[in-house]
Amino acid sequence: MKKFNVVIVGGGSSHTPGIIKSLVDNLERFPLKKLVLFDIDRDRLVMVDKLCRSLIKKLPEDCEYFMTTEPKEAYTDIDFAFAQVRQGGLKMREKDEKISLEFGCVGQETCGPGGLAYGPRSIPAVFQIIDDVRTYSPEAWIINYSNPAAIVAEATRRKYNNYKILNICDMPVAIQLSYAKMLGMEKYNDLDPVYFGLNHFGWWTHLYDKEGNDRLPELKEKIMATGLAASHDKHHSDPSWRHTWENFREILTDFPEYLPNTYLQYYLYPTECVEDSDINYTRANMVMDGREREMYEQCRLVDETNGQHEVNLGLFNAFGDFIVDVATSIGYNRTDRYLVIVENKGAVMGIADDAMVEVPCYLRSWGPEPVRIGEIPTFHRGMMQQQLASEKLIVDAYFENSYQKALEAFTVNKTVTSAKVARKILDKMIEANRGYWPELN
Repeated sequence: MKKFNVVIVGGGSSHTPGIIKSLVDNLERFPLKKLVLFDIDRDRLVMVDKLCRSLIKKLPEDCEYFMTTEPKEAYTDIDFAFAQVRQGGLKMREKDEKISLEFGCVGQETCGPGGLAYGPRSIPAVFQIIDDVRTYSPEAWIINYSNPAAIVAEATRRKYNNYKILNICDMPVAIQLSYAKMLGMEKYNDLDPVYFGLNHFGWWTHLYDKEGNDRLPELKEKIMATGLAASHDKHHSDPSWRHTWENFREILTDFPEYLPNTYLQYYLYPTECVEDSDINYTRANMVMDGREREMYEQCRLVDETNGQHEVNLGLFNAFGDFIVDVATSIGYNRTDRYLVIVENKGAVMGIADDAMVEVPCYLRSWGPEPVRIGEIPTFHRGMMQQQLASEKLIVDAYFENSYQKALEAFTVNKTVTSAKVARKILDKMIEANRGYWPELN
């Protein structure tokens, strides 16, 4: 079997241990010739290296492993770049969330004003990765996990036509894992989904098991009777996420036709989401006090025991399986079917061909081949059109340095209460993002 050279970009992230664990667990079907951790923060790289020492020892003897802060070292002679960068870190995420809540709007990482602020901050960081990869390994595949995925995907479409760039999100995977467990299955891909929407903004219409039976009607009944079971990894099982799972039944009660992505709560019930939020302690604070603090604590224990402490990698987000599955299908031209973000080109009728939609795709060595969804109901199409307009306008604002387009993006977003509020939030976001955003005129 062909062996692959992989670089994890943003290798100092607390998500990296989950990716490394998945790579090690899947060496038989996705063998490695080289594994590189790249980050601009060497201290974070050293931390992840400590946490993953026992895993790294399981790499084959002929697999080259190293960490680096130098792009040339990281990107030379690679087949896949797994990108998971957070421009501005959790401190900027905290500002995104709290500025939004200050004006009575949803304070969330990728939805509403927070997502619109994060987009122009994230785009140049992702562009830099792509440019560096293309400089040193022009034909490498870039699998991008960086948020906000919908806005980043629209930006990479415009600049690079998404040549060997695939934007993905693990949220549908986490939800499908819950579905599978509720139906007595073990893995998220024990179910074959029919799904349409935008990233963090979509619906399941069917869920087929391996025998071809649609289990969605049965699943609806279970959810209405007992609620949606929390996803089975730590990241998606903490108190704030449990609240999200609990809201699922409310969405399904009001809109019973399809199973929704959990993020739709922010668009369908923005007022209630704000009322349930604490402006002094948002999700960013929870992550800093939870996953981040645990990462430092585990490193302390490794140091105190001279490397003898056995790190509990279950403490970290295990979203690595999905990115390894995607890379395996592309690397070996397996044509496995996964939910990924692609240019619409007629997959969802009534939605612009150049919209970046999230639909099932067969993943080939030359890229994704989307499944045709066809017509969708007026309600869902209208919801998508409004959100799509907001996302496209903020990308317009980035490329055109346009304050007006940014204002329009914030105003049209369903989570923002009025144009006057949109302007106030935008002005404060501009100030908070100086040095990250382009100058808006």
